[in-house]
Amino acid sequence: MIEIIVWNALNAALNEENETPAVPVLMEAPEERTATYVVIDKTGSSRINRIDRATVAVQSIAPTLAEAASLNERVKAVMDQLPELSEKVFRAELNGDYNFTNTQTRERRYQAVYIITFKE
Repeated sequence: MIEIIVWNALNAALNEENETPAVPVLMEAPEERTATYVVIDKTGSSRINRIDRATVAVQSIAPTLAEAASLNERVKAVMDQLPELSEKVFRAELNGDYNFTNTQTRERRYQAVYIITFKE
């Protein structure tokens, strides 16, 4: 599953021993929100000639907008390296990233949307 490939790459990069504090990488927002975390969400997929494409949104949540933007840049650096990190990924293309702050809860977040071409 592409979500597992993305999770493994982000989890390894954002939780290296020298990274303080660790950044949880999740498949859904936790019930009890922590200050900083990343959420992976596959929003669509297609398949042509046994080659898969998935649209994956990665949300970077942090206490301030500046911290969320900085975490988003770290996430994009890892996502851009996916073809080098997994032999199953052929291409990881940034479709766009933007401020995705929840105006009702004032949760500061950025979202990066990637189109990933891969083979299961």
